[in-house]
Amino acid sequence: MAAAHTYTPQGEALTALILEIFKANGRLLAAGDQLAGPVGLTSARWQVLGAIALAAAPQPVANLARNMGLTRQAVQRTVNELSAEGFVGFDANPHHQRAKLVVLTKKGRAAYEAVSRLQGPWANALASGLTAKDLIAAARVLATLTNKLDAA
Repeated sequence: MAAAHTYTPQGEALTALILEIFKANGRLLAAGDQLAGPVGLTSARWQVLGAIALAAAPQPVANLARNMGLTRQAVQRTVNELSAEGFVGFDANPHHQRAKLVVLTKKGRAAYEAVSRLQGPWANALASGLTAKDLIAAARVLATLTNKLDAA
């Protein structure tokens, strides 16, 4: 017989939240594929382009992966695909000869901006009926959980 799990009320609530996050993640990825598809991107490619576009300075793949909470290998595979299709390029890294800096090309910047223009109205529609206060609180809870996971 399987051992019974004993949860605190917080542990039980967190488990329910985690299950909802898993479901939401799958649906967000599917929605992202639909949104980014007409621009020639997938959710994964859009996410990597966003990490590159929003970085304060060009970053190597390892830093992008760390900031995104993904493996270096997964981000490298996506960067390689983006490079093959002309969305990103590479610059020399003054701090590491082999770890090139990933940069958006003109095509990559245009694709990222095109999807961003589509994402605004989509986000507004999805947020309809929710309060900014609730969404800010949810984001704060998720950020706290992420920080705790990073520290573990």
